[in-house]
Amino acid sequence: MEILWLSEEDVKASLSMEETIEAVEEAFREEGLGTVQMPPKSYLLYKKYNGDLRTMPAYLEGMEATGVKVVNVHPDNRGRGLPTVMALVVLNSPKTGAPTAVMGGTFLTSMRTGASGAIAAKYLARKNCRTVGLVGAGAQGKTQLMGLAEVFEIENVKIADVSLDRCRALEEEATAFIDATFEISTDIEDVCDVDILVTTTPSRKPLVKDDWIRVGTHINAIGADAAGKEELDPAILKRAKVVVDDIVQATHSGEVNVPLSEGVIAPGDIYATIGEVVARKVPGRKDDDEITVFDSTGLAIQDVATALRVYRTAVEKGLGRRLPFL
Repeated sequence: MEILWLSEEDVKASLSMEETIEAVEEAFREEGLGTVQMPPKSYLLYKKYNGDLRTMPAYLEGMEATGVKVVNVHPDNRGRGLPTVMALVVLNSPKTGAPTAVMGGTFLTSMRTGASGAIAAKYLARKNCRTVGLVGAGAQGKTQLMGLAEVFEIENVKIADVSLDRCRALEEEATAFIDATFEISTDIEDVCDVDILVTTTPSRKPLVKDDWIRVGTHINAIGADAAGKEELDPAILKRAKVVVDDIVQATHSGEVNVPLSEGVIAPGDIYATIGEVVARKVPGRKDDDEITVFDSTGLAIQDVATALRVYRTAVEKGLGRRLPFL
């Protein structure tokens, strides 16, 4: 038998943001309906190198999709000329367990995370959102904005980063897919007076203060994906409707992990999972004055659902290389 190898370039040629949103929304719906198997991420920590390695398996019964992603997060890689996040995804046959494809998962990871933010905002943000604030001007800032641009008519984008050069670079890239005005700053407060705020940093201390957030704001908290990380003032969570992607993962590694461990919030302060909202088990936003927060840790079901879409498109296009396996 053979397996299909898809490089990062093959994956990029096989995946649009619109398609990613469709795949991830279906995955969230399956999770909400209880038709997925997804153990929590397992971590190997490399304290010496300020990094970690994670394995993320999942099975989506309704989509007949199963596989595993192996992904690293090494913040210091930027100085090594390498991406902070690199990944591989293996797709398997649910029927036989045989691997059907191995593909680069770095671009896929960025896209599916951007898609998750767009889906969360679709259900949790106000319907007439026009302004977006980005805290962090890295690769994830770009795909978060790409996803939101698929759902809303964005007119103004505010970007804050410690590096104005990164802000300018993101602005230049974003003009290829969004027609909006841009404002850039090194001061986070400058970008918080918006309809949708997105945080994508690896911070281990709160960056966004409670008194900067107005009523009606939706926040996609993306950066906290390991124990000890947090980007938001816990007081924001106290007055917000908090929706997580997965209860177990968020509790030990999401935006809520530190406030929970310190007793600032309780498990009962978590409103629902995004899957429950997408599956219509619980309502999303109820009124325009609610502050809503989506705590995204990144789920294996997102990777596997998106990888299946990539695989099918690549086969249709004749992309990739067939490699002998057995």
